[in-house]
Amino acid sequence: MPLQRRLPKFGFSSRKSLLREDVRIASLERLVDTTVTVQVLRAAGVVAKSSKYVKLFGESPLTRAYSVSGIPVTKGARISIEAAGGSIEA
Repeated sequence: MPLQRRLPKFGFSSRKSLLREDVRIASLERLVDTTVTVQVLRAAGVVAKSSKYVKLFGESPLTRAYSVSGIPVTKGARISIEAAGGSIEA
């Protein structure tokens, strides 16, 4: 059997994945403030302090109107946030 088939396989792991975190929009309900930034999420303990990049995803009904700024969101999260009366700023 050739050597490349006998050796254990390993591959590429991005260093950016160590600094990136995905957050469900349902976890926004734990926040006290209605403005959502990366700093607010870090302070509330929703994301790790080492996270540089955050993305909101998911579709769930929200009870409050949130103002999201500086965080990318998916299409489903955008629909849920705007349905609750919130806004998304780039």
